[in-house]
Amino acid sequence: MAVVTDPQPPARTGATPSPDGGRRRVLAMAIWGAAFVAAWLAIGLPTDPAYAFFWIWAGTIAWNSARPWRSHLRFARDWVPVVLLLAAYNLSRGFADNGATPHAMELIVADRFLAGWATGGEVPTIWLQHHLYRPDRVHWWDVVVSWVYFSHFVATLAAAAVLWLRDRARWGAYMRRWGFLCAAGLATYFLYPAAPPWWSGQNGLLTDVARISTRGWKEVGMHGAGNLLNAGQIASNPVAAMPSLHTAFALFVVLFFLRSTRRRWWPLLLVYPLAMTFTLIYSGEHYLIDVLVGWAYVGVTFLVVGLAERWWAAYRARPASPPTGDAPRAEPAADTPPPAPAAPAAADAAAPGTDPATVHADR
Repeated sequence: MAVVTDPQPPARTGATPSPDGGRRRVLAMAIWGAAFVAAWLAIGLPTDPAYAFFWIWAGTIAWNSARPWRSHLRFARDWVPVVLLLAAYNLSRGFADNGATPHAMELIVADRFLAGWATGGEVPTIWLQHHLYRPDRVHWWDVVVSWVYFSHFVATLAAAAVLWLRDRARWGAYMRRWGFLCAAGLATYFLYPAAPPWWSGQNGLLTDVARISTRGWKEVGMHGAGNLLNAGQIASNPVAAMPSLHTAFALFVVLFFLRSTRRRWWPLLLVYPLAMTFTLIYSGEHYLIDVLVGWAYVGVTFLVVGLAERWWAAYRARPASPPTGDAPRAEPAADTPPPAPAAPAAADAAAPGTDPATVHADR
């Protein structure tokens, strides 16, 4: 006899809601935020990969403080290779120039060709600084520029951390594309070392170019906010300008999440890479041609990695190939009786056109 029972609800896989209504999470995040601001004012904004990873990891611990430590250690296990890769990337960029004179003049010519019709034949950086930059005064857009420039060092990592917490499979897809983009940019730095506008200004190829990407913080009293960034800029490789990975990262983050976002929010998301483009050109960090090539690298990254993932999925889904050679013929079993002989059909069949009664009488 069949017994009909109600189907049981599926087991919950998410975290159990906190019995205190989330007050533990609020308190942990408040402590993390206070510590972050204190370190920011005393040491500087986290622009170093290892330093940024420390604060992102601490933020995930504060957000999920009710989880066991094994969960937090898994985060460190998955992210240590990423941090080591970024550290190696930052160190290796310093060897890209090999003591050779970087490319600069062709970038100036390219920018004048692309935007000269709107800038009176000037490089866009010079035109923007001529209209917006004042050495003795910091405007509100200078403050915005400093914040947008800083976001390059944390936005991509922060988005990856959110993905790791919510969907580890998408985190893997994100990191594969990001790693390919970094590798492609680094290879180009070795093959084509190129200098930014501020370098050309210092070496007489351009006039009146100032490097102003971090000056906005001082206007709002954050004198130590850019300490680490300024130190990194002094020690950074001056020939890592082509392509612009700053704007490539900004566009990469937006495009990765664009398909899962409602279309009404797309214009707001696309403001970020456009703001990064303005920031880099205005502050003297990159040419317009650097930005355009960076965008092209993002498109190539999504295309190549996407094709590689589909090929790998199809390869793993293929059935096992059949064995080569002729298969052995199956022998009948020993105890199987031989088939009975078929009765001759011609003996009982009447010939065409013959009366069946006559045939029966003859027999």
